[in-house]
Amino acid sequence: MDNQSSKWRKFILVLNCIALGIGYCGGPVISRLYFLHGGQRIWLSSWLACIGWPIILIVLIIAYFYRLKTQGSDINFLCITLQEFTSSAALGILVGLAGYLYTWGPAKLPVSTSTVIYAAQLGFTVIFAFLIVKQKLTAYSVNAVVLLIVGAGTLALRAESDRPEGESTKQYVLGFVMTLLAAASTGLALPLLELIYIRAKKNVTYIMILEIQMILNIFASAFCTVGMIVNKDFQAISREASQFELGKAKYYLVLVWSAIIWQFSTLGIVGVVQYGSSLLCGILIALLLPLTELLGVILYHETFQVTKGLAIFLSLWGFVSYFYGEMKQSKKKEESPIPQTEMVQTSPLISL
Repeated sequence: MDNQSSKWRKFILVLNCIALGIGYCGGPVISRLYFLHGGQRIWLSSWLACIGWPIILIVLIIAYFYRLKTQGSDINFLCITLQEFTSSAALGILVGLAGYLYTWGPAKLPVSTSTVIYAAQLGFTVIFAFLIVKQKLTAYSVNAVVLLIVGAGTLALRAESDRPEGESTKQYVLGFVMTLLAAASTGLALPLLELIYIRAKKNVTYIMILEIQMILNIFASAFCTVGMIVNKDFQAISREASQFELGKAKYYLVLVWSAIIWQFSTLGIVGVVQYGSSLLCGILIALLLPLTELLGVILYHETFQVTKGLAIFLSLWGFVSYFYGEMKQSKKKEESPIPQTEMVQTSPLISL
């Protein structure tokens, strides 16, 4: 890879990291705003997390006409193959399920609590990355997995004191379990996305990344649309808007911004997995935890007990452990050079 190409990859990776940060910090916060002021539809909230795909379609249409102008008329609208399309579609269903499970967090738990639980996705990502894409594990990455799982588990010690007013223990526990299942689903989805890139029979361009993002969201939103129809959420929107504590106009504004902000998370995921790895993506999601925690405390005046502080400490300790191990492994590889193709597969931080 030449120097100019390497700089371009780093630039794109940074942009996708920023997009990931916007989505995974802003998404839970605005979802919690919806539920705090009268919103009750979990399928609707999960649908909003993936329905923003027409934004990507507009970008792809513009890119298509540009390619027509520069490459001639003998090109297809989509760059991906049928196999990549079907794989992305199947993964989109899993993403839709993960979105539904994840929505239970903001619906039943404080933002600060649900985000700490969701940090366990890193542990699941490490396990599935090892099984699916043969990600090399070290003592540091295993230590990170243990710390993150224990960190999430500490929140169960004081479930009663953390439970929002008027919510039963059963609802709180359900939100806890569903969020943990969402973490497991995300941990599975990230390596599967990386596998699509690995099996691609051509160079993975940024246009292809956007196409995969759009297909993922189309099928994820289709999955959630079925849930909304069964649950009669479409009929309830107007009634819910009229009863929303902040007013009808702000209700629809919350829905629109929710769809836009969550779209950044998908864009960040597909980009970071391609230009880094599924494991690197999982690490970055876990790294965003403290900021999301802080936003929940500042914006919604959520309590911050000792157990939450301990959970954050263990989560950050897990991240530092993983990061230190990867830096140490990268240093060894620099001292003993190996072919670049092998380096990309064994250490996600090499691509940085």
